[in-house]
Amino acid sequence: MVKGLKPHRYHQYHIVGRHVPTDADPNPQVYRMKLWSLDDTRAKSKFWYFLSRLKKVKKANGQIIACNEIFEEDVTTIKNFGIWIRYQSRTGFHNAYKEYREISMNKAVDALYEEMASRHRVRAPCLQIIKICQVADADVKRDNTIQFLGVKEPVSFPVVNKVLRHDSKSQKTTFKYKRPNFSAV
Repeated sequence: MVKGLKPHRYHQYHIVGRHVPTDADPNPQVYRMKLWSLDDTRAKSKFWYFLSRLKKVKKANGQIIACNEIFEEDVTTIKNFGIWIRYQSRTGFHNAYKEYREISMNKAVDALYEEMASRHRVRAPCLQIIKICQVADADVKRDNTIQFLGVKEPVSFPVVNKVLRHDSKSQKTTFKYKRPNFSAV
């Protein structure tokens, strides 16, 4: 982790699992998923949750072959990420696409969970990440992300608290006997 950065809550895991081998099927099909979770125990639980809905395999008759955390190589440059999600609200299920400008996928997923909880009141178990990918600057769709790219107009951040300081040696003492005159500066 880079010094000075807040650690991310969600981690990316690569989980490989299959049905337990039996006499009828000694070499069962192997399944793998990439999941985001708070820790590896919850990632395994999510794996069985999704696999039991996709195939006839559940935790009682299945086994985990591997569970590895995926780390990103470059976490020092800012990138654009597009995330396709499915979530359950009070009225039903919805599909959505969100864009985030972060330094890593894990930070983008953190921002996703925080935004969905605050803006849409979606709890973490009701949110499913379908796909996440890095988006080029030319392919960004959302205005909230475009404003930081400087496509329409250059990005500038105004100095709102500008403190005027005098250059002369006489003004560099701690206490002054008169107010400084900045009209000549």
